[in-house]
Amino acid sequence: MNICITGGSGFIGRYFYERLRAEGHALIILDLIDPDFDASAARFVKGDIRDPEALRAALDGCEAVVHLAAAHHDFGIEHDTYFDVNERASQTICDVMDELGVKRIVFYSTVAVYGDAPEPHYEDSPAEPNSPYGASKLAGEAVFRAWTGKGDGRRCLVIRPTVTFGRRNFANMYTLISQIHRGRFLVVGRGVNIKSLSYIENIVEATMYLWGKDDLPAFDVFNYIDKPDLTSMEITETVYEALGKGTPKLRFPMWLVLLMAVPFDLVIALTGKNLPISSARVKKMYSVQTKFEADKVLEAGFQPSVSLKQGIRSMVEWYVAEGHRLSADWHQPPAEIVRFRG
Repeated sequence: MNICITGGSGFIGRYFYERLRAEGHALIILDLIDPDFDASAARFVKGDIRDPEALRAALDGCEAVVHLAAAHHDFGIEHDTYFDVNERASQTICDVMDELGVKRIVFYSTVAVYGDAPEPHYEDSPAEPNSPYGASKLAGEAVFRAWTGKGDGRRCLVIRPTVTFGRRNFANMYTLISQIHRGRFLVVGRGVNIKSLSYIENIVEATMYLWGKDDLPAFDVFNYIDKPDLTSMEITETVYEALGKGTPKLRFPMWLVLLMAVPFDLVIALTGKNLPISSARVKKMYSVQTKFEADKVLEAGFQPSVSLKQGIRSMVEWYVAEGHRLSADWHQPPAEIVRFRG
């Protein structure tokens, strides 16, 4: 099958590239950024998902799309850009798929669509996004729901991931591992708040499993969370253990750590830099609970092959072997559409 991966140069995109290539599919990567890995088995189209010409170049001859490209960082993106990329580009993708006769797509949304809605967070729970990211992704889902509603074999599988981590990822888990490895981490409070996570190999496997099921509705939505959940303290203890370190007995009170974070907050406010330490990050890690449910994917018959703790240990092994020498190269979508040049 000919499959286009939008955002295929990114973290999750690389795992889909490797998985789909191993299965013998012909691949096209559509991205504004060149892959930093060997993607020579794919045809690469350098383009913007908001640009119909780039989409036509990438989707020509395709039979299916894995749509990962998004505006998703919580720092440095304008409000309207979220909706341009996550909602309006989704409509453009639907229009071009209709032009070219492409009728299957996987859309990666987010658990951020639940926002302020009270727990539990199931797929049919109220969606009350409290950020432009969550709101724009929910709007993107509505675009694909309407598209599949036109029938004629159109199908869309929506995946709502929670925080996804694994080897070669430089987001929250990387920061935690790095701080613990360098002895710069403070254990705050009791850490009993749950932090739902998904391990990269499991979520890709789950997506492929669900995509292969012919008995799903034309439009269907699945949360993806690896269960059982871990508390923030259990996550921290797993990292310490994987690094061969003992978890410190000293626990710092939340008020003190928030006070210590004030200088970092001031630097962020004055410079606009996205620092790894801030009062918002401290609260998010050790006081805010982000718990989501995954009953639906399990009831569909999927069983992950890697436990959360095994996934964390795998990422720590990568960090020790090579990850500590690397750094993130963050890319954000520009406010204006980058026009395709062929």
